[in-house]
Amino acid sequence: MPQWGLCLHWSFSPALVIEAQVHQQLRAFLRDCDTASWPHHLTLARLVARALRLGRSALLQVGGLSAYQGEYRLSYLIALLMWPGPAVLVAPRSTSQRILLEDLPRLQEKLVLPKPIQQGDRWPQADFAGLLLTTPEAWWSDRLGQGDRFPDGIPTLLDDVDHLELWLRQQLTASLTSLDWTDLALAYPRCQSLIQATQVALTHSAFQRPANPYHCHLLGDDDCDRLRQLHQALPVAIAPGAMPPAWQQFWQQFSPPDHLLWFRVDRQMGQVSLNCAPVDLATPLGHVWERQPVVLIGASLDTNPQADIFRQRFGLDDLTCLKFNPHRHNDLIQLYLPDHLPLPNTPQFQAVLYQEICRLLSCVKPALPGTTLILIDDLPLKDQLAASLAGEFGSRVRVESTDGGQGTILVSGWEFWQQQRGMMSPPALIIIATLPLPSLEDPLVAGRVAFHKRRRQDWFRLYLLPTALAELQRAIAPLRLHQGMVALLDTRVHYRSYGSQILEALSPAACTRTLPANWSPGDGDGVPLESV
Repeated sequence: MPQWGLCLHWSFSPALVIEAQVHQQLRAFLRDCDTASWPHHLTLARLVARALRLGRSALLQVGGLSAYQGEYRLSYLIALLMWPGPAVLVAPRSTSQRILLEDLPRLQEKLVLPKPIQQGDRWPQADFAGLLLTTPEAWWSDRLGQGDRFPDGIPTLLDDVDHLELWLRQQLTASLTSLDWTDLALAYPRCQSLIQATQVALTHSAFQRPANPYHCHLLGDDDCDRLRQLHQALPVAIAPGAMPPAWQQFWQQFSPPDHLLWFRVDRQMGQVSLNCAPVDLATPLGHVWERQPVVLIGASLDTNPQADIFRQRFGLDDLTCLKFNPHRHNDLIQLYLPDHLPLPNTPQFQAVLYQEICRLLSCVKPALPGTTLILIDDLPLKDQLAASLAGEFGSRVRVESTDGGQGTILVSGWEFWQQQRGMMSPPALIIIATLPLPSLEDPLVAGRVAFHKRRRQDWFRLYLLPTALAELQRAIAPLRLHQGMVALLDTRVHYRSYGSQILEALSPAACTRTLPANWSPGDGDGVPLESV
């Protein structure tokens, strides 16, 4: 391998801004390593370097195969390490481990990297001028809790922000269990009878609700009134500071109907937890974005390059936005789009769906490596479909299991696949039974929809559709590695006005509406997605 002596001397010329220096070093690194599979390395690195220099926030969507493989991280790592000032990198533990064990060693083979790098849940010391890697849990708990573990003004890059809503809801959800009720009674002994009566009444109300597959129920007006009366009765003035921390967080957020309040019910164990979380995430985030410049990087955040809906949901106003389109050849998938199936809300759908899946499994070439993944979130339909397929294909059929190999047929919900896909081999075929539109039968989804309705907002365009589009793009990303096959059996894509947005989210793809025998990668009619 040629030795071209790539070194970072950290003496920045006033005539050569950091963007140009990062561009030069990264271009030489990529040329020497022959790492050019993602065409946007240099653009991403320059954008991150510019954001660091100007202190201006940015939102970047990398998309496609690069997001799944994580290639783009080399670009922003060089920019962060060449930046002469301190910086924070916020990433999940799995991503941080890959950076430390794979990406940084690759860079260190070719580069001199004198900038110190540390991991931790707080800023090391006041004069630290290096790069700190931390977790979303540590960073968001500090920012949302008005903490000072991370100094203000330090440029911060947040990776994998496809999970931003999950991180925020984990931090902002106040949950109360039976132990928290006991703590409240001990803190206010004069109110024990009222506390116990309120707990009993709420528990009875929760178990009176009909069981549902989601194991949760929204609180009714009577339930909220009981909690309001309890809060007013607690002698806060008599016992200042006595309120247990879990209850402090709960009362701070207790403001129906702007917050979701729900029971989480475990009927087998006879346990109920009480939960409260804001629906509108933009309001609590307003002060967070003001405390430091941020660069947010994700795979599939918004179909719009300016990410209008994503920015509105998270209170992001003035920032640079850029979306990198997938590579038209490297990221291509084979897409089967039948239009003869009934709509999912018709009685005929289940029987025809089963027949079509059996036909697909028979037509796909047996020698095709990997598993077949069937994605469906309708819980009763998922169980019934898995049982029918097991009767036909036997032990090859698994339900939400990580065990499997050649020829396995995995029936899964979208959430399970998103959580486990990084630890599993890419499937050969993904069969999408129904679009991942959040179900209005889920009480938490219904509560969020009601919030948008009260504000006279387009709840489908602002919530349901963006969620489905992001789920689709992330779910099929592993198949782009080998131009795998996707069968979308939900015919709403043909007959609903939002169908064109669904197809755009799946591009680039070579499509067919008829199923040829022995269908495999490279087959199909080769019709570009834009023409279907």
